[in-house]
Amino acid sequence: MDRLPRLAAAHGVATSYEPSPGRRVNVPEDTVAAVLTALGVDPGADPDEAAPGAGRLLPPTVAVRGTNALPPAVLAGLPHGTALRITTGDGRTLALADDGTLPAGTSGALPPGYHTLRATAPDGRAADATLIAAPARLPGAPGRSVGLLVQLYSLLSARSWGMGDLVDLADLATWAGHVLGAGFIQLNPLHAAVPGGSGEATDPSPYRPGTRRYADPVHLRIEDIPEYAYLGPEARHRTDRLIARAAALRTAVLEKGAPIDRDAVWALKRQALEIVRAVPLSPGRYASYWAFLAEQGQALEDHATWCALAELHGPDWRSWSPGLRDPRSPETARARGDHLDRIDFHSWLAWLTDIQLRRAQRSAQASGMTIGLVHDLALGVHPNGSDAWAQQGILASGMSAGAPPDAFNADGQDWGLPPWRPDALAEHGYAPYRELLAGLLRHAGGLRVDHVMGQFRLWWIPEGAAPSEGTYVTYDADAMLGVLALEAERAGAVVIGEDLGTVEPGVREELADRGVAGTSVLWFERDWAAPGSPPLPPEAWRADCLATVTTHDLPSTAARLAGDHVRLRERLGLLAPGTGELNAALAESAEWQAVFARLGLLPPGATEEGQIAAAYRFLARTPARMIGIWLPDMVGDRRPQNLPGTWREYPNWRLPVADGAGRPVTLEELTTSARVTALVRAVREEMAGS
Repeated sequence: MDRLPRLAAAHGVATSYEPSPGRRVNVPEDTVAAVLTALGVDPGADPDEAAPGAGRLLPPTVAVRGTNALPPAVLAGLPHGTALRITTGDGRTLALADDGTLPAGTSGALPPGYHTLRATAPDGRAADATLIAAPARLPGAPGRSVGLLVQLYSLLSARSWGMGDLVDLADLATWAGHVLGAGFIQLNPLHAAVPGGSGEATDPSPYRPGTRRYADPVHLRIEDIPEYAYLGPEARHRTDRLIARAAALRTAVLEKGAPIDRDAVWALKRQALEIVRAVPLSPGRYASYWAFLAEQGQALEDHATWCALAELHGPDWRSWSPGLRDPRSPETARARGDHLDRIDFHSWLAWLTDIQLRRAQRSAQASGMTIGLVHDLALGVHPNGSDAWAQQGILASGMSAGAPPDAFNADGQDWGLPPWRPDALAEHGYAPYRELLAGLLRHAGGLRVDHVMGQFRLWWIPEGAAPSEGTYVTYDADAMLGVLALEAERAGAVVIGEDLGTVEPGVREELADRGVAGTSVLWFERDWAAPGSPPLPPEAWRADCLATVTTHDLPSTAARLAGDHVRLRERLGLLAPGTGELNAALAESAEWQAVFARLGLLPPGATEEGQIAAAYRFLARTPARMIGIWLPDMVGDRRPQNLPGTWREYPNWRLPVADGAGRPVTLEELTTSARVTALVRAVREEMAGS
């Protein structure tokens, strides 16, 4: 074995991979060298001298789960006679026995939490490590429940400013809990976006945010901010004019068929927020705001500083002056002092958004939901955003996460998201991940983790290379999943992993063993071992999952049943006519409908509404603990929210919920729709009967 493969193996960089069983692909040496460099490793170094942890008593982070002992691999590297002790997160000291276990007479496992492990060798050398002690298993979803899958921006009410907002969410949650008996609402990521620059539109994808730590203030309802009620006559007049312009945006979407214009909405809200900010906070509100600032600390200061600097110099921090590119430089420190008012403005926005998020979750809980809001954690962040600026030492420079070529995408995928460096996460005790999860779970009953396979490994693509020229980099799954479990347990939240597509063997089993639910989509659940790969019967589905018929990246159910998703791609020039895909899609639809009919879920001559109901009633026949209904399916929407592989060709992430004719449906109309309530009632009755 030559030096480069040995070095790569030591640092978790793959030199080959298997895209399918029995087929191995070698990774180009240039890729391996580039990835090692991004990890801070000289590709020409001696593998023994450059091995992780060389010359250290302890690795920077150690993860354990539901045990009273340290991992054998940690003990193996310690000199004989090394003394070990743990300082727990609450300040207690626990001395460990020579074999790395809690001493006799100590009951139970190591207490869950973040602790400090200290090793003192006989020669006087000492070292500390972060010790992540994770719970043995998360409890999972409480009972069985049905919920709604919602892209918040797409849900407009008669009061929203051209796109759905957090008060719309609170209203939806209250209605869904009380009237539908829903147990949860799963949302798209609400992370703050990178604003467009130089006349460019903001990237509308919620999966390429500027930060995952803070929600976007574009979701605020201005009239729900307490200070709004105390505007003076002149300020109220200015705000009323903005509200009238917002009504015009709403009308353009709901009545004229215009796509949602996020930038226009934000331009109006930002002006209104500047007006409202002039109203002094009451003493109690002022104290609450300062408590929020103290609690958020450096993370919020960095995000707000980036926002202020982006207003002055554009959103791409890599184009700023060299000093400002470093968040810890003297130039940046001076800029913080010079622009305190704008930094405070953006900190205030984060506080207001946090308050309205809290209200939405409390509304969900008050309505009787067993889970409430399920937030979505995007895989990564935009390279221009505040997280990329503030966490340069944590993110891999010159690298992008993606996916290798597979049966669904022959060219592979480049998502344009700089991946976290596993070595840097370990050196920081996984603090960036801990803080991120704690922030997302502040006002949530659950968390969906996009591409949960990234807890184990990610496909890294060097800058300028094709997606096929990347390689896998391994992460410490024990540490990643340990942090995820700890933060979820502290929040009392369920965790759902999006485990669709190519999944490494053993990953689903490991997640299930830890109490992390999977994601099962009707069209993909087949008995792949049987001849012809027929649809998987409902009783054979896994129980620990969120089961749904479709997702934000797939056609709506009405479109798939009729083959409209293929016709759409043909119409946009993305698929040549005559390829046979339409016939294949219609055959797949007919196959599933035959299954529904055989199970007594689809009567002869059923309408499209009945066919959609049959698909969701099928899910109720499975043992899945969570059944998610895609909100557009409830009204027969035929349009996907996102059409992968398109950019200018299709208005991704900008469509309101609409009926089968493409007419937008408001929140008020949804909540009075007999079709909506009938669908949920049918699913709940099927769940009760099964």
